[in-house]
Amino acid sequence: MKKKYYLFEMDMLWLQIISTVLLVFMFFLTLYVYPEFNILDNDFAIAFIFMIPYMILHELLHSMAYVANGAKFKNITYGVHLDKGILCCLCKQNVTKKNILISLLTPFIIIGVLTYIIGILINNQVLVILSIFNISGCAGDMIMFLELAKIKSFEFSEYDNPVAFGLYSSEDLSKIKLRGLKYIDSSTNLDKNDLKKVSVSKSSIFIAVGYLLLGLILYWM
Repeated sequence: MKKKYYLFEMDMLWLQIISTVLLVFMFFLTLYVYPEFNILDNDFAIAFIFMIPYMILHELLHSMAYVANGAKFKNITYGVHLDKGILCCLCKQNVTKKNILISLLTPFIIIGVLTYIIGILINNQVLVILSIFNISGCAGDMIMFLELAKIKSFEFSEYDNPVAFGLYSSEDLSKIKLRGLKYIDSSTNLDKNDLKKVSVSKSSIFIAVGYLLLGLILYWM
């Protein structure tokens, strides 16, 4: 069979459920392994202030992993669309299965698991809270990692739809069952030219400022 792109998008309801489950699990786990944990003090407000920068770091780590494993930086784009609940790093070139799997895991391991452990060891509650929210925010990454790992062979590419991706394969992937991912369509090519290197929606700026102000208010309460 001739190779073509099989397009998938995240099931947002499934993503929200998994993200919430991870968040609740991590908070209860932390209460068990870290008795000093207290979300009512100023550390939570400080973590809230740094939440968006931490999310941006998450996307930067995705891009670093892409490039470290063979992608070209010129094909990496970044987007901040907080009004849609989206921060994204898109790699608009075909990359190997190994590349995408490493990229998906990198933020989860580095600023999720490792920083969580470090935060507990050095008694830094801000770092622990940021790590918990990052692990929760990695729900989509983990769903993709677990499901894409099942597919024998493909090339991965993102395109001008920030909530979808294409799997380039000679195997018919239209009927494959991927939990949390919905098959959209197939195509012989993908439109990868519409997004700017960095795109930030105007409403995202107001939302970010709102987050900062709310964090400061919580800190001074």
